[in-house]
Amino acid sequence: MQGELARLGHPLAASTVWKILHQAGVDPAPRRTGPTWKQFLTAQPHTILACDFFTVDTVLLKRIYVLFFIELATRHVHVVGVTAHPTGTWVTQQARNLLMSLDQRADGLRFLLRDRDTKFTAAFDTVFTAVGIDVIRIPPQAPRANAYAERWVGTVRRECTDRMLIAGERHLSSVLTEYTKHYNGHRPHRSLGQRPPNPPPQVVDLSSARVQRRPILGGLINEYSQAA
Repeated sequence: MQGELARLGHPLAASTVWKILHQAGVDPAPRRTGPTWKQFLTAQPHTILACDFFTVDTVLLKRIYVLFFIELATRHVHVVGVTAHPTGTWVTQQARNLLMSLDQRADGLRFLLRDRDTKFTAAFDTVFTAVGIDVIRIPPQAPRANAYAERWVGTVRRECTDRMLIAGERHLSSVLTEYTKHYNGHRPHRSLGQRPPNPPPQVVDLSSARVQRRPILGGLINEYSQAA
C-alpha cells in the first residue's frame, strides 16, 4: 500500500500510513494476529481430526463416494461410509457412528477440519459441537489446508483403488476395509519413524528370524512378519 501511494505521488507519507495502521491495531501484512495455519496444525495434532470425501468409479462407470476421517497425530484412518448417494442425512449418521466407535478416545479431540462441501450440513457440525469438538472449515479453494486428508487420498489411490477394478459398493467397502486395516496396522510411515499408526505390541528383529509373507488384496500388497 505504501509503495503504491509513493508510485502514484500521493502526498500521504509512508510514515503517516504506518502511524494510522498502528493506531488502528493493524499489523503489517500478511501476518495479523495468532499462529499460522501450519503452526496450528503442528502445535496440537493429538486434538485434531480431519475428514473428506474421495470418489471411485466402478467398471460400469458408476461413481461411488467414500467418506473418511483421519487422526492427525497418529495418521489413523477411519473409512466410515461408502455410497453412491451421499446425502446430508447419510453423512450426519456416519459422523454419529464414528463418535460411537471412538468412544472415550473422542474426549481428547478438540477440532475437526473439513472443507466447504454442501454435504457437510449444519446437522453434521452439531454432532461434533455437541461433544465439545469445534468444527473448522478450511479456506475456499485451498485443498492444501487439509493436507493430511489429501495425502491419504493420494496414498489409497496409488496403492489400492487405481490398481483394481471395482464392481460396486459392496466390493469397494470390502477392499477399503482390508486396505485400511493394512494401512493402520502394518504400513510404515516416515513421519512416525517408519512405524504404522497402530504398531504391534512387540517389535521383532527380522534379521534373526524366519520371515513370513502374507498377501493383501489378492497379492496387490504384501505384509511381512515373523513366522510362527
